[in-house]
Amino acid sequence: MLRALSGLTTRGRCLLAAGVAAAACSVVLNERDLLRVAMFVVALPLLVAGFIALTRLKIGAARKLLPERVSVGSVGEVQLDLWRHGRLPAGEVLLEDGVPYALGARPRFVVERLPHDRPVGLRYPIQPVLRGIQQVGPLRATITDPFGLCEFERELIGHSRLVVVPKVVGLFGLPSGAGIGAGDDGSIRLHAGQGEPDVIVRQYRTGDDLRKVHWRSTARRDEIMVRVEERPWRGGTTVLLDHRAAAHHGAGPAASLEWAVSFAASVCLHLRRSGHRVRLVTEHGQTLADTPGEGGEHYDNIVLDALAALQPAHQRDITLGTDPAEGQELIAVLGTVSNDSVRELTQYRPRGIRSLAVLLDTPTWGGSLNAPGHRATATEESIAILEAAGWGVVVADPVTPMQQVWAELCQTATRRGTLIGGSF
Repeated sequence: MLRALSGLTTRGRCLLAAGVAAAACSVVLNERDLLRVAMFVVALPLLVAGFIALTRLKIGAARKLLPERVSVGSVGEVQLDLWRHGRLPAGEVLLEDGVPYALGARPRFVVERLPHDRPVGLRYPIQPVLRGIQQVGPLRATITDPFGLCEFERELIGHSRLVVVPKVVGLFGLPSGAGIGAGDDGSIRLHAGQGEPDVIVRQYRTGDDLRKVHWRSTARRDEIMVRVEERPWRGGTTVLLDHRAAAHHGAGPAASLEWAVSFAASVCLHLRRSGHRVRLVTEHGQTLADTPGEGGEHYDNIVLDALAALQPAHQRDITLGTDPAEGQELIAVLGTVSNDSVRELTQYRPRGIRSLAVLLDTPTWGGSLNAPGHRATATEESIAILEAAGWGVVVADPVTPMQQVWAELCQTATRRGTLIGGSF
């Protein structure tokens, strides 16, 4: 009984106190009519509290996410079903579902009457603005009586897991001249000379080891040619995503990290749907996803789920210790990188295998630099070091569409001749 009385509202408690006071006055004044009124006033909140306490135990609910995986910017829906057990009528029910701010406004519903023979269906939309593993709930119900004398709060449903995946942008075209765009794995070029008397050579580039100069080809072509070393080959493309917190600017959906995640997701799905094996790794070489070039939507979800759960890393510099692509072609999506980090990337990459980089001009995501030509000296130095190592580099900003960045990357790959085995 004491538990039922805990649900009395301020109005109910005042009415109960007034009834007790009236009963005391009736005894003192010997007024039986006043006593009858006092008994009714005291009994009313007690009866209502008991009735609501029994009613709240008869209510059930279910939640369904439609769908359970939704991308940033798209619209999803949550379906709630509410019902009561038995024939005991229920009072007014106020429903409030817990929704994180990243999914939209917190919904509230008022159900005046719950039928016992069928569930009441309620729906509300959600529109996520930030990727991540979100928790919807709990669903709380506040049951009140028409007089406002008593109310009870009850948790009907706990949390439901909603996966908010990054936004995927449709890309067109593929870099030509290698495994990405040739329809076959370009790394085969590296093995084309196996069993042949002639070695595979290419033009000399600044920084090449002079001990690899092939003098016979140099004399024949009248230009310095170097040998191309055979390396372990694993067909496909590796997409490297730099997700260090120190490498990015901005906050929330407009952060440069979110742009990088969305671009990496778009590239991975575009390449995989084009029939290429795709590996997704972090700037430290940790594999997030490894999908074959065939298969259906299941493999797309592997990549998207890995990126949805990705959190910013706290390391300040890139540390590899080995080739992050393991002999594959590499597309690196980089934030702000120091010269040491750039050298770490180029140190372990074979010069004969194509390496491309999308370098984010991260200060533009912070909104502090808006004037043209503001690019930092460190960014220019990073570009110079990457290009000197044979990488193709494209600079991205929040204004340029992702499709254009990808198109420029494809053109850069062809223009610079950053092909497997070099350009001949």
